[in-house]
Amino acid sequence: MENSKIIIGYIVYLPIVIILTIYVSKMLFKNGKLFMIDIFKGKEDIALATNKLFEIGFYLTNIGFALYIMEIHYYNNSPITSQNLIEILSKKIGGFTIYLGIILFLNLFLFFRGRRISKQPTKPSTQQKTS
Repeated sequence: MENSKIIIGYIVYLPIVIILTIYVSKMLFKNGKLFMIDIFKGKEDIALATNKLFEIGFYLTNIGFALYIMEIHYYNNSPITSQNLIEILSKKIGGFTIYLGIILFLNLFLFFRGRRISKQPTKPSTQQKTS
């Protein structure tokens, strides 16, 4: 009985964190495409390829972290109740959502930083020819 409630917890937890990750990723990288095109000065092919690689990295990092923290611990001697399970899931999903938000803002920071750096004028080469 105890294990069946924990299994139900996993069945609820996994789809929620995967759907959250996919949704945030789609929004971030759909809109981030414009930043990448700007960063790469209109070179759309390299910008889209780089954006796709970042998207894959986002999926791997976040789904990997969700799986890493998935384990449900219950240390009380009494059997796990539905209320306990909901409270445990709310902490797990809430914590993952906060983590996902931090990663989202980190990615936005990197997009803005890349855009700022790409707008800076390039310095001409100061190398002198030696004869």
